Amino acid sequence: MRSWKPELFSRPALVMIDMQNAFFETPALEQQRRQVTEQCNMLLKEARKHDLLIVNVCTIHQRDKSTWTLSMLEDDQGFLFEGTEQAQHLNELDLSRAVDVIKHRDSAFWQTGLDGLLHFHRIRSLILAGVASDSCMAATAEVAFAANYRVAVAKQAVASEDPNFEKTTLLQMETLHRQPAVNTESLIKAMS
Repeated sequence: MRSWKPELFSRPALVMIDMQNAFFETPALEQQRRQVTEQCNMLLKEARKHDLLIVNVCTIHQRDKSTWTLSMLEDDQGFLFEGTEQAQHLNELDLSRAVDVIKHRDSAFWQTGLDGLLHFHRIRSLILAGVASDSCMAATAEVAFAANYRVAVAKQAVASEDPNFEKTTLLQMETLHRQPAVNTESLIKAMS
């Protein structure tokens, strides 16, 4: 990992993305659920140990279509409605002390207040974990790069329905934005 430089990775926050029931309903992600959740819980435990900011980003939509994406509107089919079981985070995930951020689009930065929260806590680096690595996580990482946050992707704590697309996306993130996919052990060391 030529772009993983832990010495430059200061004042990190752990950002969990879309670790919600609905995203693990597909067979491909259901198969990865246990590993991803275990790895996320290891990172969460370490973040709490070092009193790091933990952000739990969830996608939530309203039934009145006010938050729907263009594709949802075109298909006249909503998803992840507020208050439903699908929208709830995974029960086995320990999100104690996490700050919730609700999003309506792929990027966790789009009209959410996430950037303000990170600035308030003087965060300079992000550890990203969750799903899907090739969509919401990549969109969040791209905006984080534009906002000058260093990003590391928690390699064992991310998942995608398409492993080949995930591999390509993670390689592109590292090549274009110097956002490496890093193993859990290295991230835990960086947190301390």
